[in-house]
Amino acid sequence: MYQAGVPTQITFHYMNGQSESFNLNTPIESDGTDSTLQLEVRHILKKDWWILNLAEQTIFVNIDNVIKIEVKPSIANLRGEDVFTNAERVTAMTRSR
Repeated sequence: MYQAGVPTQITFHYMNGQSESFNLNTPIESDGTDSTLQLEVRHILKKDWWILNLAEQTIFVNIDNVIKIEVKPSIANLRGEDVFTNAERVTAMTRSR
């Protein structure tokens, strides 16, 4: 996920149709092993609130209002029984009007 010099971009898509993106310039706490990264990602996903501390403000995101989270670049070594590896996007998400 984290590469030195390349920020990780996280995008929240909210239930009301809005979305917002943030750059994370520091890595998720990890000792660098795949198993530790997987545990940390799963730990974060279980939280009800995510806190983003920006230079100009602190943002609290209630995950109950989020329908999708995108992370770029991808988390290459994420594995497990509930992870679809080698997936390809066929169509982008569209919104009906």
